[in-house]
Amino acid sequence: MLFMVEMEVVVPHDVDRDHFEALKAEEKVRAQTLQKAGTWRHLWRVAGQYANVSIFDVQSVDDLHEILLGLPLFPFMKTKVTALCRHPSSIYDDDR
Repeated sequence: MLFMVEMEVVVPHDVDRDHFEALKAEEKVRAQTLQKAGTWRHLWRVAGQYANVSIFDVQSVDDLHEILLGLPLFPFMKTKVTALCRHPSSIYDDDR
């Protein structure tokens, strides 16, 4: 199942900067691990924002839910999840 996930990170003004930097480093490792596994299929930064648009390839909605909850920056995120399906006019068989 493919899902588009829009993530915006909202950093409180009083957050401990060292703690937040450590979370960002953990987030990078987790994102790269999921990308290498093929689960986090695409990751794009939204220009001018602390936000991204990502495509996840998971077995179920529950799997996606657990992945998102497990992200180190999840407590600071606003997310929007959209289920995707293959478009009949796509020229690619694997929609990559």
